[in-house]
Amino acid sequence: MNLVMMLADSDAVPSMIKRLWIPDFPWWEFVLRGVVVYVFVLALLRITGKRQVGQLAPFDLVLLLILSNAVQNSMNGGDNTIAGGAISAVTLVALNYFVGFLTFKSKMLEGIIEGRPVMLIHNGCVDQRAMHAVRMTSHELNSSLRAAGIAGPHECMVAILENSGEVTVIPKHGHQNDLNGAENHGHAAAPAKPDGGHSA
Repeated sequence: MNLVMMLADSDAVPSMIKRLWIPDFPWWEFVLRGVVVYVFVLALLRITGKRQVGQLAPFDLVLLLILSNAVQNSMNGGDNTIAGGAISAVTLVALNYFVGFLTFKSKMLEGIIEGRPVMLIHNGCVDQRAMHAVRMTSHELNSSLRAAGIAGPHECMVAILENSGEVTVIPKHGHQNDLNGAENHGHAAAPAKPDGGHSA
């Protein structure tokens, strides 16, 4: 009923359209705000390390949720129009594509923006300097090793923290052979049943 009365009011319809579609700021301000916030958040996550992206502890997740809410008003300036939101969304998608294109074309920019893989374990020895540089605790490293089927660093040939934040684990050859042997033993063919029939 209220919608019908609103549509019947000649002044209400233009006002509703304005609230939905006409932003409070010029389009270029939304683009500028989006660029500044995107670069700021990208630099912030780059500084805090790969762990913030690939391996989220509960407090890391809380941080990202609060961070997204904190920068929301910085991007739209309090504007709630559909057009303003669409301009901000297009700006972020275009920026993300542009950054991906730059990192694809330039290895130097890829290293600056995404970083380089970091070796955490070599031949069973944990590199404490590398662990300190990426701010990863022993508990987090051991958790990644267990997820890969490795009991501890002594069974690991190489463990590398990738740009995505995931840990790639390569076990030692002896441990890999044990795993393959156990798998083959589990899938061994059952012995054939003796033929109970009689020849004619």
